[in-house]
Amino acid sequence: MDSPIGVMDSGVGGLTVAKEIMRQLPDEEILYFGDLKRCPYGDRPMEEVKQYTVEVTDYLVKCGVKMIVIACNTATASALHLLEQRYDIPVIGVINPGARSAIQNSINHNVIVLATKVTVDSEAYKAAIQDINSDFKIYSLACPKFVPLVEEMRYKDKVIVRIALHQTLKHLVGSKADTIILGCTHYPLLADEIRDYFNGRKNVIDSGYETAREVSSILTFRKAHASGRTGKTHTMIVNGDSGRFEYILNDWMPFIEYTMEEIDIGG
Repeated sequence: MDSPIGVMDSGVGGLTVAKEIMRQLPDEEILYFGDLKRCPYGDRPMEEVKQYTVEVTDYLVKCGVKMIVIACNTATASALHLLEQRYDIPVIGVINPGARSAIQNSINHNVIVLATKVTVDSEAYKAAIQDINSDFKIYSLACPKFVPLVEEMRYKDKVIVRIALHQTLKHLVGSKADTIILGCTHYPLLADEIRDYFNGRKNVIDSGYETAREVSSILTFRKAHASGRTGKTHTMIVNGDSGRFEYILNDWMPFIEYTMEEIDIGG
């Protein structure tokens, strides 16, 4: 089936998931929606996030996507169950794949989740992990400084990043947790610095890899893999000004061919 895979996020963070889907499934076409006009989602009320997520995914469905990937932990925590019931096509989020990866990687069953306030308050990762293995202990921490570092293109300034990490994570240096889940798709752009901050002593889980594997499994089950991408390009739709988005896209994923479209929806 040659329809695109719809991927949505509040901004640029979901590109970390889209990139992994492109790597694992090079024949697939991606239709990406970045809701920059209303980014970040992480500190908004959950009902508001749910409303925005429905608006974006409705748009993608109208574009004819064959499945939807909610490449935003906050949106996944707020709206995944609603969206699974709303559409006839498959809808997946990033929380369950990330949780499974943490279970596979942790030896001592102690996990830290770094996420937005909405994701932390939802306890979605704790539920996803403990539903599989109740022996796990989960510590969740909201990291409000991290998304602006990415969205404002300061993620390459090592000094600023180091200060933000130290202010947020210093009390976790002595934690016995051996695994950290990056519970926001923006955070993988800070993954190397987070890993270095803990001197490489903790596994750092980016759910993009496992999410892409799940996408592949679903397409295989439904016999819906693309027949080939000859002459195709990916499509990037940005709600708002695409300037910052395109800068990060070209810096982080210079190898892709794409078209860019700006739209204006929502308040």
